[in-house]
Amino acid sequence: MIIVLLGAPGCGKGTQGSRLARKYSVPQLSSGDILRAAIRNGTSLGKEASRFMEKGELVTNELILGMMDERMKEPDCSRGYILDGFPRTVPQAKGLDEILKKLGARIDKVFNIEVSDNEVVRRLGGRRQCTKCSAVYHVDFSPSKEESKCDKCGGALYQRGDDKEATIKNRLKIYKEETAPLIEYYKNNIVNIDGAGSADAIFDNICSLIDKI
Repeated sequence: MIIVLLGAPGCGKGTQGSRLARKYSVPQLSSGDILRAAIRNGTSLGKEASRFMEKGELVTNELILGMMDERMKEPDCSRGYILDGFPRTVPQAKGLDEILKKLGARIDKVFNIEVSDNEVVRRLGGRRQCTKCSAVYHVDFSPSKEESKCDKCGGALYQRGDDKEATIKNRLKIYKEETAPLIEYYKNNIVNIDGAGSADAIFDNICSLIDKI
């Protein structure tokens, strides 16, 4: 089973991906996580990627695809995987097609979790993180008991730079330019999911569709 999760930043695809991975006993593969692991473990591809990042340059599609190719060949991927936030661009999607073709595999279904721009700003803009223990809160969904103070360690809460409204809107702009075209690319195998409901309702909806495959 190979599932691709698409959606704007803050749509909940990471949360759904981890829940789906647990339910179906397959790994959740995120290109960002795999990139960080390759750098941390000092693999040849990780070292090459690190050189790009040290110069402030984007890691090339070839490197990302190479890392994903290596990861997909690991034993825990034999029953499939959930692709969370990968591919990010049409060239990456075409590269993924080539990888899967060589592996004799195919994508079973693509789920696009849809949320409005205003909802994305509300979800991401409301996040607060502890300066000491890094615990995460949300001013609307899971606020701390005492404003601006961590329940766990008493540390001060702050808003990360990438959670500020101007940054979020820029991330949405990049998403629409680079990632949204994947919706057209996968048009014959995609299901749009309303991401405005509860996480449980969205999860149940996706599971019911997967179970029909």
